[in-house]
Formats: sequence, C-alpha cells, structure tokens
Amino acid sequence: MTASAEARDTALLAAQAAADKLATDVSIVDVSDRLAITDAFVLASAPSERQVQSIVDEVEERLRGRGIKPVRREGVAESRWVLLDFVDVVVHVQHAEERAYYALERLWKDCPTIPFDDGGNAAATEAGSAEEPAGDAMPGDARPDDVPPGDGETAGR
Repeated sequence: MTASAEARDTALLAAQAAADKLATDVSIVDVSDRLAITDAFVLASAPSERQVQSIVDEVEERLRGRGIKPVRREGVAESRWVLLDFVDVVVHVQHAEERAYYALERLWKDCPTIPFDDGGNAAATEAGSAEEPAGDAMPGDARPDDVPPGDGETAGR
C-alpha cells in the first residue's frame, strides 16, 4: 500500500512551504506500509531555532490556506524538533543538530521516498543567475555595489 494521493499532495505542499523558507535536506518518506497511523513523513531541517519556527509557521499557513489544520503540534516551545501532525502527513522540522543525531532517514531507510523537487527555489536560483552581468566577472566575485560599507571601500562608489 502506498500513500494516498491526498497525502502525497499534502506532503508535497508542506515540503515546498518548508523549502520556500530555506529549509535544508527536505525529503518525504512514504511510511504507509510500516505505520497505520499516517501515510508520509516530511523531513526538513534548519540551522537555528528561529529558522525552525519560521519553517513551521510557513507550513502551517500554507496548509491552512487549503483547509488543512494540524491535529497536534509538539516541540514548538523549544523549536529544536517541531512535529506537526496533519493525520495523513506528519511534518518533522528539526534543528540541524537533531537531524544529524536522530537520523530519521536512516530509521526509515526501508521505506520508499516520494520525489520532491524544490521547484520554487530552483526557479529563484535560475532567475538570479539570469541577472548576473556578462563579461569578466566570475561567480563569487564582489562588485563594488556588493561590498558592505566599512570593508575597505570608500563611500560613494
């Protein structure tokens, strides 16, 4: 048995919301064959508690826009590992340290994954690269406009 189409859509929407808030290592695991209580896990991580909370807020807001509300939230006070239970989909947003320590992907390695392509951020990256100036500039080269004041550059440049 695989995750229902509704669960897949919800998981993909949650994953995209997390990615749009710059979550890292976003993945979706189809746990429907192993668990009777849910169909999919969305896993995402962030480097700080503030970023974890930002991702959680965006996932909740995006799903609420589709009429989907969590039945349970855990870990919000600490914002190190927040779990949002949407019944068919459980979203885990973890601080990068917790993600590495608990390694949920390893625990569920026997389960198939649901392909997730970060379409939102990929488009933004392509748009950003299209704006790069042509010529001798190399990727990563600082142009005078890019140098913050106080870094040896004179004002008015």
